[in-house]
Amino acid sequence: MKKIVISFVIFTTPIAAQAAGFALIEQSGSGMGNAYAGGSAIAEDASTIFFNPAGMTYIEGTQAVGALHLIKPNAEFNNKGSVAGAGKPLGDEGPNAGDLALVPNFYFMTEISPSIKVGVGINAPFGLKTEYDKEWLGRFQADMSEVKTININPSIAFKVNDRLSLGVGVSVMRAEATLTRAVNFGAAGQGSVKIEGDDWGFGFNLGAIYQATTDTRIGVAYRSKVEQHLEGDAKFRRPTNILPPAVLAATANGDVKADVSLPGSLSLSAFSRVNDKWDLMGDVTWTRWSQFEELAVYRDNGTLLTVTPENWENTMRYSIGANYHYSDAVKLRAGLAYDEEAIKDEFRTARIPGNDRKWLSLGASYVMSPASKFDVGYAHLFISDAEIDDNQIATGNGRVRGDYEGSVDILSFQYTHNF
Repeated sequence: MKKIVISFVIFTTPIAAQAAGFALIEQSGSGMGNAYAGGSAIAEDASTIFFNPAGMTYIEGTQAVGALHLIKPNAEFNNKGSVAGAGKPLGDEGPNAGDLALVPNFYFMTEISPSIKVGVGINAPFGLKTEYDKEWLGRFQADMSEVKTININPSIAFKVNDRLSLGVGVSVMRAEATLTRAVNFGAAGQGSVKIEGDDWGFGFNLGAIYQATTDTRIGVAYRSKVEQHLEGDAKFRRPTNILPPAVLAATANGDVKADVSLPGSLSLSAFSRVNDKWDLMGDVTWTRWSQFEELAVYRDNGTLLTVTPENWENTMRYSIGANYHYSDAVKLRAGLAYDEEAIKDEFRTARIPGNDRKWLSLGASYVMSPASKFDVGYAHLFISDAEIDDNQIATGNGRVRGDYEGSVDILSFQYTHNF
């Protein structure tokens, strides 16, 4: 298991998150084509371990699923009256803050009996990366922001009767965070700071599926919050010029810590087979981002190093989708979704400049043999322009004022194997 975890961390590339805040919904390739509509009710393959572990009761035998998502975010800043850090040149608008990234998922399940199934998922429920060039105008507020997670999620499902299935899982999640920015030392020059931290946190997920009729089922799923008590260090690079003792003390290298709550979520989904050709599905998901009130980093002795007000809001995500069974081997998918952002305009920062998203998704499944199936999905996300006015002139960090134009393209592949 240790080798699996290490390989997964190396392979996982953090990205600009594609759901609210810095959550990642890209947890299966089969669901991508439907914009993840009906995620907690579909129970199509072992990726249901993430969306609703109760869905394992709908899958026979032993199954392994591997998925890979290629994600290309686009985030371009347009300056509208920004102000330089005290005594420093303004700098440029910076390049596109989003780079191509890879996000993998892996799931495995088997049955203990026809009514009891067990499985494990390995995925990345949260992730973020924004990075600007060294001379961009907001460098004293944000340079690089990176969050990486890996979640190991063993689960078990029970078929209570012909209508009701229940599931439960445990989340063992590692989080790593890195924040960098330039530091304005006034007349002495310009330096930088890099803050890193990591931790293991624990949570759980619960789910139930009710088979309302032969062709229709309803799913409900809950994922708990995961508390991360990050510990790491702060490393400053200071100018070679002589600095006052107070400045030297404030910018000393040393151990740091920060507490972050990765939020819980609640989903309600429905899936219905209309006839031999068509399936319809829908989903509503609530995420409790309101617990993210501030990002505070403390030195090991309890002294506050830096604090950023966040004041995020709880969010809703709405999605609908359809499948068309072209033949016994080929299934075509489509989906639409609206994903609210957790960030209020007045608290938006250059580290996480997201906004509401509209999803348009297409996909297809091809059954190659009774033992194997291949899925492909594509989604384009239309992101509303995100206004920012982060005024830190009083602390010498300047004012970032303007807006971000953004979009995302995602291409997903998945292979499913039945043993």
